[in-house]
Amino acid sequence: MLKAGAGRTDITPPVGIAHAGWGAATHQRAEGVDMPFYATALYVTDGDLELAIVDLDIGILTNEDDAAIRAEVEAVAGIKPENLRLSATHTHSGPVNRGSWLDEGMEMVGPYWDSLPSRVAEALNTARWAAKPAHVGIGRGTSSININRRPALPDGTLFTGRNWDGFVDREVGIVAINDTIGSPIATLLNYACHPTILGPANRLLSPDYPGTARRVVEQHVGGLCLFLQGAAGNCGPTHGFIGEVEVAKWLGTRLGLEAARIRLEIDPVPRKERLVEVVPSGADLGMYEDDPDGEPDDTLRVVNTTVKLPVGNFPSIEEAQAGFDRVVETLNATRKTGSEAEIKEAVKNAKRSSFVLGNAKRTADGPISMRIQAMRIGPAALVAIPVEAFSEIGVAVKDSSPARQTLFSGYTNGSLGYMPVADAYEEGGYEVTTTPMAAGAAEETITACSDAVQALWR
Repeated sequence: MLKAGAGRTDITPPVGIAHAGWGAATHQRAEGVDMPFYATALYVTDGDLELAIVDLDIGILTNEDDAAIRAEVEAVAGIKPENLRLSATHTHSGPVNRGSWLDEGMEMVGPYWDSLPSRVAEALNTARWAAKPAHVGIGRGTSSININRRPALPDGTLFTGRNWDGFVDREVGIVAINDTIGSPIATLLNYACHPTILGPANRLLSPDYPGTARRVVEQHVGGLCLFLQGAAGNCGPTHGFIGEVEVAKWLGTRLGLEAARIRLEIDPVPRKERLVEVVPSGADLGMYEDDPDGEPDDTLRVVNTTVKLPVGNFPSIEEAQAGFDRVVETLNATRKTGSEAEIKEAVKNAKRSSFVLGNAKRTADGPISMRIQAMRIGPAALVAIPVEAFSEIGVAVKDSSPARQTLFSGYTNGSLGYMPVADAYEEGGYEVTTTPMAAGAAEETITACSDAVQALWR
């Protein structure tokens, strides 16, 4: 029988930290906190294999910070690095990463990221010590809070907004983990939607809609909820890029209520109805019991593999760094004397220059080696990759899976940028101009992910 436990630590950034990374933002520091940020951990073992999943309220987990967390978790909690999954919710209302064009609030950024390994290890230790015999169930539903975010102007120019006719994955995937008397230990909630309800005008630290969705599930179900971001590379919220936190709470509540509804209907133990007796009354009353009918699926497995991906053409690291430095120097001068419009233009240029620099570093050694991690927890398959994958990728992997339920996630185990599907390269747009990958990367990834899932069932 499996044993499972859940734990959580607070990872709320300090007020005043360099905030968000919007090219259209004019502020630099966070001015308050909307909701707490958490590291929420799930620990599962069959007595031999130990697996751990951590949901982090952060935007992007760099490869360097990913490695630091793994080292600390192995040292403190004893979880092997290859058996640990680190998933970012991808909120755009958190602190920036270590390398940024911002200058105010950056003194808090390094210490904040340096503090995460110990906090994640604490959450996992809590989960490990709380582990008890458990069963796993699955369910799925739908939510309409997301939309394809690649519309076009009349001249064909793509922008980031609402494309009501575009491809979108609205599945709400749920994995339920209960103890043997049926009490909830944890809920895994998988959904594909950029947490960009709160945009450039927002000056508060916020987990965006995932924070509210988790809270709603926990209020109605019990246990802890982990939000696992899906293939959201080309999906955003129906209401986005605004400053009103109440809108994020509204959409998060809608998603959370659907997830709670699904979760409350799940019983991980197969059951068969049995008529116990008929009691005479004004009407004869049937008394029933639901008896166990077979054993729950308690299989636990993990597969780690890699795939080589083609890359685009980028300048050398030295050239890209020099260009970035020039743009940041211009930005700093503009902040002192420029108008709001001039500052926004300078910030936009710095943001775009940072993409070029990041891609130059990622592709310096040629094709990218990308890690794929697939876990089997009972009847569920969990597939994770470190990119902002288009929704078509996630749906293709789920459709090819032999599992009764497959949760597909990007934003996990580091970060390698956007992964558009092949057709998008002809259309262009933000995701295509910022990806380090060449056309064909998505299709190779689908094959590799599908193979990894198949291996879990062999």
